[in-house]
Amino acid sequence: MNTVVDVELVAVLSGAACAAGLLLAVVAIVGTRRPPGRRPGAGRGISRLVFGATPQERRIHQLLLVGAVFAGALGFVLTGLPVVGLLVAVAVPGAPWLFSVGRAEQRAIARVEAVGEWTRRLKDVSATGQGLQAAITGTVATAPEEIQEEVRLLAARLQAGWLARPALLAFADEIADPVCDQVVAALILHLTDRGERLGDVLGSIASAASAEVATRREIEAKRTQPRFAVRFLTGMTLAVLAYGLLNTDYIRPYGTPTGQLVMAVLGVAFVVLLAWVRAMSQPQRPARFLPAPDPQEVVT
Repeated sequence: MNTVVDVELVAVLSGAACAAGLLLAVVAIVGTRRPPGRRPGAGRGISRLVFGATPQERRIHQLLLVGAVFAGALGFVLTGLPVVGLLVAVAVPGAPWLFSVGRAEQRAIARVEAVGEWTRRLKDVSATGQGLQAAITGTVATAPEEIQEEVRLLAARLQAGWLARPALLAFADEIADPVCDQVVAALILHLTDRGERLGDVLGSIASAASAEVATRREIEAKRTQPRFAVRFLTGMTLAVLAYGLLNTDYIRPYGTPTGQLVMAVLGVAFVVLLAWVRAMSQPQRPARFLPAPDPQEVVT
């Protein structure tokens, strides 16, 4: 009896020591504070994480959900421990999310670059003397792939009778980046004063977008170490979990109700730690300055 108690105590202390060691490693690598600011995917990011931003992402999330159910059930059958099944189920969608750290910022950088390219094309088309709505419609076919859907939707709204201002604000809200806000602000001001220097303004914004892309890519390169830490900790956690599934003797001390409670506490601590490390490795994003469109001003 004393031997069993000793084994349980050693298992608990070992798990706590591992969690403490990982916490200290994270603090040493990424620090304990980060400046306030909006992160990539903030606001609607939770909705995108759960439901997906595109039909392809939604299908992937549905497959991960089904896989999580089957994997959790399999983990429970192999070990007879409900907490193990729950942890395995969480690991199925959680592991790709953790391994994909940095992908959201890379996508945001690609979209900023696409906004700059679209702005240059809009400048060239508007220089032919076409009106703003005709110029925007003329860029749909050549819009960069990263923002093609948003540009197509903007043109469709204008053709459907939306007022230009709310349609442009809706476009900026969908891109959700301050660089796009600059482009939309210039277009809205042009609608007000009908100035003849729109091409020059758009060219300046496109050049500024290129500089912004270069700066963000430089910052992204400096975040390699924290993101490696996220992937390393995720891989190590998955390895420990897989070893426990293959070697039931390793997790046998957690078979009691007390052991299951301890396992649940340690599992939550590991999940929170990994999510925190991922959040710390994400850069802040400059705040936007344009408001959301007013639904009452959509059409005339």
